[in-house]
Amino acid sequence: MKKIAIAALAAAATMITSCDIDRAPYGYYTDDKIMADKEAAVDVLLNGCYSKMKTASEHLHYCGEFPSDNVCKDKPTTNPFGTYFTYQHTVNNSGLSTVWNSAYNIISQTSSLMNMIQEGESVELDNKLGQAYYMRGMMYFYLCRVFGRPYYQEPGKNLGVPIVNGMPEDLSNLNLPDRSTVKETYEQVLADLKKAEQLMTGFKSGTYVSKYAAQALLAKVYMYMSGTFENPDKEFAQLSYNYANTVIESGQFSLLNRSSFMRYNELAPDDPSQTETIFAVKYIASDVADWGDPIGSMYAEIDGQGWGEVYASAKYMDLLHETGKDTDAREAFIHPQYKTDDNDQQIPAFRFVAELYVDGKLSSYVYRQGETKEVGGKLVATIESKEYELTPVDVANKRYSIVYEGKAYVGDYDYYMLESQGNPKFFSYKCSKQDGYPHLYSPIISRLGEIYLIRAEASAKLGNYPKALSDLNVVRERSLPDAAYTSLDATNAQERIMKERQLELAYEADRGFDVYRVGETMVRRYPGFHDGIPEYPATSPFAIQYIPQSEINAYPGTLTQNP
Repeated sequence: MKKIAIAALAAAATMITSCDIDRAPYGYYTDDKIMADKEAAVDVLLNGCYSKMKTASEHLHYCGEFPSDNVCKDKPTTNPFGTYFTYQHTVNNSGLSTVWNSAYNIISQTSSLMNMIQEGESVELDNKLGQAYYMRGMMYFYLCRVFGRPYYQEPGKNLGVPIVNGMPEDLSNLNLPDRSTVKETYEQVLADLKKAEQLMTGFKSGTYVSKYAAQALLAKVYMYMSGTFENPDKEFAQLSYNYANTVIESGQFSLLNRSSFMRYNELAPDDPSQTETIFAVKYIASDVADWGDPIGSMYAEIDGQGWGEVYASAKYMDLLHETGKDTDAREAFIHPQYKTDDNDQQIPAFRFVAELYVDGKLSSYVYRQGETKEVGGKLVATIESKEYELTPVDVANKRYSIVYEGKAYVGDYDYYMLESQGNPKFFSYKCSKQDGYPHLYSPIISRLGEIYLIRAEASAKLGNYPKALSDLNVVRERSLPDAAYTSLDATNAQERIMKERQLELAYEADRGFDVYRVGETMVRRYPGFHDGIPEYPATSPFAIQYIPQSEINAYPGTLTQNP
């Protein structure tokens, strides 16, 4: 029989790259050895699970970020992540197979660990048991985000993922269950995370699962369950608020100040100055060397390393510049790549986004840029060998307008940027530069900045707009000290909270799910490799991914595909 990852026990020790444990893999542990050195066996299994999270994290990131409106892709690619950009879902996506197999390996391995440990044997073992419950719950949640429809859309009817907790006793007649509903999957997630919260005590660092990590993820899960702003589930919103409040009020974490936050990407999750990270999947330099293309290599080329073919979108750059250029601390993560002349000097230029029409119909959007010069006290840009006079709009922020092909556009008087396929290279360093390495990055699962935003959203859904405003401004004022919102109510809460989530959590793999969980439409009216002017509502079949056909074929039982 073909080995099925969903029921397999991984040889964990072979996956360990960042710990000092020098012990045999779990497969070599006899029952006697397990009983004689249970903590050793548990350590191997647990560290194997932490390592498996690294394996899954690349494509879990792509699933969450690349279908979003934060990114611009320059050109087609043969890599399976290209389908996330274009929404051309396929049943043969090897990246999704990695997600599926890694997640179910963790689910199987943590379930086996649960069978090894009896609750109450020791505080130390209870903590490790709690970590196992957290990881299993986390994997079910992440799988359901990718393959299951948003919770507000008939969760008792729509399909989530199979609930298979461990290896069945009868392997000769293996027949695993079909997918549970979204509601049942979330119930499993909640049960696991609550058990994790109960079992764990203390806090070591952001590289280890803790009770705070369980509470933070519970706040997020209930946020997903609380539905839309227009028609929220107030019971779940209250529970989301309660868990977020518990984390915030614990005093264990604090927001980084503005200057420290602007180099957040450089701080490892266990750095002594890192006070904001609740849990992140820890990478070290050797992981990047051995693991293949890290996440950050897609967003930037640094010191000759990286592909640098995924850029900050025009939409995201416009959000950053709503309050003016170089005002938002989150702009520190964006690194425009400028062209220089023979004297290594940057070249003054004007850049804007134009509409492209085919047969009189709007077809797509394109960047246009051209070198500028002063002529008679006015700025003139040369675009496609033609000169255009620029009209001031906001001189302080170097915003000017141009009449191009009979239509007026507003753009930036800046410097000439390097392009790929006509797209300026707005590199993002959000997933790079940890500890000074070009593309070292520890994927963030929970941090305090998001917890404030979760509590703000929960408060708004409960109708407590003053509390929501206060929490929203805690995050906003860190990055924009002079731009606090002065009001929040039913007419603007959704727009402002979701905008702040987009600004704050960009390139942390949330935006692709955020839009759909609250019933919004993904709108990508800006230049890039994606075709045309696509808009995908939350009800679209493209809001979720296909289960890889290879997993359906290998599954011992019925595994229903998404429509």
